[in-house]
Amino acid sequence: MRRILFAAAMLAAAPLFAQEPLKIGVIAPFSGPFADYGRQFEGGIKAFMKVNGSTVAGRKVEILYRDTTGPNPEIAKRHAQELVTRDKVDFLAGFGLTPEALAVADVATEAKKPMVVMNAASSIVTTKSPYIARFSMTLQQVSAPMGGWAARNGIKRVYTLVSDYAPGIDSETGFKNAFTAAGGQVVDSIRVPLRSPDFAPYLQRVKDAKPDAVFVFLPAGEQGIAFMKGFQERGLAQAGIKVIATGDITDDHVIDAMGDVSLGMITTFHYSAAHDSPENAAFLKAFAEVAADKGRPNFMAVGGYDGMAGIYEVTRKLGGKIDGDKVMEAFKGMKLASPRGAIMIDPATRDIVQTVYVRKVEKRGNSYYNVEFDKIADVKDPGKP
Repeated sequence: MRRILFAAAMLAAAPLFAQEPLKIGVIAPFSGPFADYGRQFEGGIKAFMKVNGSTVAGRKVEILYRDTTGPNPEIAKRHAQELVTRDKVDFLAGFGLTPEALAVADVATEAKKPMVVMNAASSIVTTKSPYIARFSMTLQQVSAPMGGWAARNGIKRVYTLVSDYAPGIDSETGFKNAFTAAGGQVVDSIRVPLRSPDFAPYLQRVKDAKPDAVFVFLPAGEQGIAFMKGFQERGLAQAGIKVIATGDITDDHVIDAMGDVSLGMITTFHYSAAHDSPENAAFLKAFAEVAADKGRPNFMAVGGYDGMAGIYEVTRKLGGKIDGDKVMEAFKGMKLASPRGAIMIDPATRDIVQTVYVRKVEKRGNSYYNVEFDKIADVKDPGKP
């Protein structure tokens, strides 16, 4: 009887928050043309919880998924408002596309709600609210290293082709600045529509200019496949033109659908499924166990995995009691061992600092992989002072 009374007394003395679930509202496209973004987040989140459990600091973790059908900033903002006011979430998370992350920034600021970005990659995102921390990448962070690498490896004249929205312009800026600073020449530039671009006329313009290479940024997924199909059909490779790009175009999730045309393509990026480390092996194993229907995990799945690692770490540090300002202070300078290698959240910008790898597409068995052969360590976002 004394033991029962003691247990009852301890339960009564426990903080109320310890009895409440830790709620994380994940906002992303789970349907529409960018549906794979949300599905990869979900797979990465499940993989993390498979490895690390579904309870942290005494609180059961509850994930609330919300579909934007994106890109759709208005729906993203409405979901965020409902998650904060009605569902009382502790964290907002997800954000596959920059316009949707920007639309939610004011909601995070007003509610003092920590917002964990798992992909949206234009530099400006973290400047829009002091309650945003990014666990993915920025486009300038991965495109500037390509500019330096290309100039050092005999590529002198480049045509750039990017999607006409903030991440595309960021990747174009990062590449151009680094490439021209190293002595390269950008012969011309094209910005194509974000939705369903027809690549044929653009590829002809590239071919007519006869550059050494075309630098490309397109959102991960079907557009990369369409671009490379047009590149092959119009004979740009036979004309001696190389493709260099950020790793979005050879996304691990779709590269097998690209086939032999991808072989030898050089990209710079922060994650490859072929990355050789114990952390990545554990991630791939867990993803295969909980999300086999989602195919091979890509960088967005890793963004989901690492975003959850950040949330768990900060929740442990605060003993399970979530306060927006204390969370953001705890994020600053946080270091984690990620499937992509060591990462850190920059204390000054709340953006990620990480290694950027130079990779080449190779065939292993019947599958294609981005095989790392060079790297630049501790890269910050060049888009910030």
